Formats: sequence, structure tokens, C-alpha cells
Amino acid sequence: MGQPGGAQRAEPPYDRSGGRLPGDPVPDPGLGSEPPQVPAEPDAHRISRAWTLVRALPVLLVVVAVVYDVLTPPEFTAAPLFTAAPLVAAPLFSLRGTFLTGALTLAALLVVRLRLGLHMRIGSITEVVTVATVVGLAVLINILVRRSDERLASARQIAEAAQRAVLPEPEARIGALEVAARYEAAQEGASIGGDLYAVQDTPRGVRLVVGDVRGKGMGAVAAVAVVIGAFREAAEQEATLEAVAQRLERALAREGTRREGLDAFEGFTTAVLAEIPHDGDAVRIVNRGHPPPLLLHADGTLATLDATDPALPLGMGELGTWPDRAETADFPPGSTLLVHTDGLSEARDGRGNFYEPAERLAGRTFRDPDALLAALATGVRRHTGGALSDDMALLAVRRPRQTAKLLDRCHEG
Repeated sequence: MGQPGGAQRAEPPYDRSGGRLPGDPVPDPGLGSEPPQVPAEPDAHRISRAWTLVRALPVLLVVVAVVYDVLTPPEFTAAPLFTAAPLVAAPLFSLRGTFLTGALTLAALLVVRLRLGLHMRIGSITEVVTVATVVGLAVLINILVRRSDERLASARQIAEAAQRAVLPEPEARIGALEVAARYEAAQEGASIGGDLYAVQDTPRGVRLVVGDVRGKGMGAVAAVAVVIGAFREAAEQEATLEAVAQRLERALAREGTRREGLDAFEGFTTAVLAEIPHDGDAVRIVNRGHPPPLLLHADGTLATLDATDPALPLGMGELGTWPDRAETADFPPGSTLLVHTDGLSEARDGRGNFYEPAERLAGRTFRDPDALLAALATGVRRHTGGALSDDMALLAVRRPRQTAKLLDRCHEG
């Protein structure tokens, strides 16, 4: 694994520098270390204009209705437009705004009918009663919508609290490393699913895990909690990364005996476990059936850290026992380790083409792990047209150049 173990390197079309130190030469702006950013302002302006137009629609309906009634013969009526105005306002405005829109609609209708001398006609009285009834219904709809929104907001707050409890955001710096994590849910409005990540500083180095639990729903969330809980404990106690993997295996086996149905027999978790010692420039990796990590070097070259001996996912120990073997790869200063779930590598566009992170990242550098993950998330959304088919967890760990130079100076002193 890594460069000595068969890692595949994709050479960039040109050299770029990353992780600069104070005093280092600044890269040519024409070659910039990151792709040009597409300004989001035009999209924001379009959305803002569209929303403004939608919110103005009830008033526009009333104005059009008044003009129509004034300019057309008495046998033509704009009652449908008058009734539509408060109904459109109900889901858009507050209760007060909906009521005022209804009052404006009724007032406009009465003024038009009185001005045209049609107030004594049966048809005009029927129109006023109809619009008044619709105004009352619009107010009721508004109340129901607001209550539903409050319940939805409460559910989202609970989901976000659960996400923070199960998948807490890692610190931006753990030990000497820069860390960033990102979770993109496939289901709109969802906060958490079956993907997981965790990072922990231990006496033997910074240890991390990224995994993907088979299945969806609360069963997957429960398995995520089991894996992360077992990892937190094992990462601190176990002497080797292989022993950490075995602890996770046993934890999932215990969880499987409590699960019913198909999950009791086919439940498993793909995972990558990594250990970055506090001294040295290496990373040790155990891969249990998971997409291989990527190593982005400071000069833009990229290595795919494929497993030499592929192993079964966690939770499938009943099918056979194979000893875990951690493989070592170079992790020099200025480089970034990217671990992801298959929500990234298996994301497809409209023609069924997969998103290839190694191809997309080769030859590029990023100012920090956050910028890398933001670029990936944006790229996947564009590739899929904004519709992810699976959850996506991303974890990036960077060994800064500054840290290496500082350690060298301390050793020299």
C-alpha cells in the first residue's frame, strides 16, 4: 500500500505548490492551486428575485382582478382571481399577512362591485360570500401550515442533536494534524444515515475510522453508534490498529445478535481504520472492504492507497477469519489523506458515469482540508445534478509543513 506497496500515482499536468510557509514563493495566479471559484452571487440573485415575485403574487392577482372587472362587461367576472389571492398567500405569509391579504381582497372586490353598481345583484353577493369563505379557509390553512412547520423544525432540531451526539464534528486540529469532516445526506432534510467517521488522539498516534453501514433507517443509525462507541474505547486502549479492528468486529457481532430479520444475517460495515504516529512521516491503514483512501501530495500528485490483501467488511467474521494486517504508506509533510465512503466514488451523472475522485483531484492542491472537502461536495453535486443516490462521508487529514520544520528545529536544538 502507498507508494512502496503498489500505490498508483497520477502525475499532474503541471507542478503546483501547496501548504506554503511564510516566505515561500507565491504560486502564479494563472496556475492557481485551486480551480477558479464560480461566483454564487448570480444564483442567489435569481433565487431572491423568484422568491420576491412569488410573494408578490397575491397582490398581483388582486390588481389583475380589479383591472379585469373594470375593463370588461358586467357579465364577465374576475371572481376566480379574487379567490386565488388569499389561497396563494396562506402558505407564503404569516397569519397576519394572510389575514391582511384576505381583507385587501374583500375590500377590492366590494369597491369594484359598488363602483360598477352591481352591489344589489345576486351574482355579486354570491361572489362576496365566496371570497369571504375562501379568506376564512386561507387563514385556517395558514394556521395548519405553521403548526406543521413548527413540528418539522422541531424534528430537524432533534435530528441535528442526534447527529452531533453520534457524529460529533472533529476539532480542526488534532495533535499536529489539520482535520476536516463533512457529511452529505442523500435524502433532502436528513441529517444522519449509515455513514460514519471519528478521529481520536491517542498515546500511539492519531487514529481514525471512516465507515459505511449496510442498510438505512434507525437500524443503520444504531449500528453507527455501536461502531463509533467501540472505536472510541478501542482506539485508546488497544496497542495496535489490528486490535482496534477486531474490537469493532466483536462489537458488531454482539449488535447482530440483537437485530432481527435480514439484518441479523447480512448486516455489515465497510471501514477504513488509520493510525498516524506522532513522530515519523507514515500512516498505517487497515481496510475492511472499503473504498481505498487517497493521498494528495503537496505538489499535486496523487496516490491511491489500495489494500494489498483485501479483507471482508466488519461484521462478516462468521464467513471466515483472516488476520488484519496494517499496511504502511508514506505520509510526508504537506500531504493530505482523504478517506471517503462510496457515496463519493459511486455517485453517477444522468448517463450513469461514476464520479472518479482520483481523476478529479490529480494535479490539484488545496489550501486546507476544508477547501478540499468543499470542492469535492460541490463537484459531486454538479456531477449528479444535485441528486445524491447515497449518503457521503468525507474525512481529510493534513500533515502541515510547518509542523515538520518546527520538529526539525527542535531536534537540531
